[in-house]
Amino acid sequence: MTNNTYMTDIEQTLTELEGKNPRKVLRHALENYDKVAISFSGAEDVVLIDMALKIRQDIQVFSLDTGRLHPETYQFIEQVRKHYKIEIELLIPDYQHLEAFVKQKGLFSFYDDGHGECCALRKVEPLKRKLAKVDAWITGQRKDQSVDTRQNIPEIQVDPAFATDEHPLIKFNPLVNQSSAQIWDYIEAYQVPFNKLHKQGYISIGCEPCTRPVLPNQHERAGRWWWEEATKKECGLHIAKK
Repeated sequence: MTNNTYMTDIEQTLTELEGKNPRKVLRHALENYDKVAISFSGAEDVVLIDMALKIRQDIQVFSLDTGRLHPETYQFIEQVRKHYKIEIELLIPDYQHLEAFVKQKGLFSFYDDGHGECCALRKVEPLKRKLAKVDAWITGQRKDQSVDTRQNIPEIQVDPAFATDEHPLIKFNPLVNQSSAQIWDYIEAYQVPFNKLHKQGYISIGCEPCTRPVLPNQHERAGRWWWEEATKKECGLHIAKK
């Protein structure tokens, strides 16, 4: 299949899935790709797992273990594993690269020079290794998570960060048009487990040093990398290659 034909197929699929409910997008991903994995961040992404298991039992789930997550997040990952009786693959950074980085820059360099380098090492590289082994992945991205960086996310796309000509990785974003309120309605309705940090004012949950509770009426991403500009509140997992 040529690249042009491939892109045409993706565009046609996007036309079919655009605006459809998350289950329809998930069903397409799980029924059309054998080597497909769900990204679980230890926050509301568990909704994807709950929906996916009603479509296909042999789902592949992974989570990025940066080594800097909250204790509650590690506990939650284990809770989800036991609740759904599934395996959750934990992706960890390359220890040699991490050791050299910490030796050179310490444990909190991101407060001084931005979170990009740390996230690249702890998140982007482990994810890149994982995605090289699958044909498609499913994320919990939503447009309402960021008015600056996530407003144009489609339901399906050739991955803008990790796809190559040799590996045209497909990325599904089933929850893209869901609001935070809709996600929590689902969690309540179906008694889906959730991270206990949400009850402590945390909305968007990442690494412990880079995440804090938000105040009433603050946007959920305000608690992530709060010392940086709003336009920089991405860790590189969903940013197009330059």
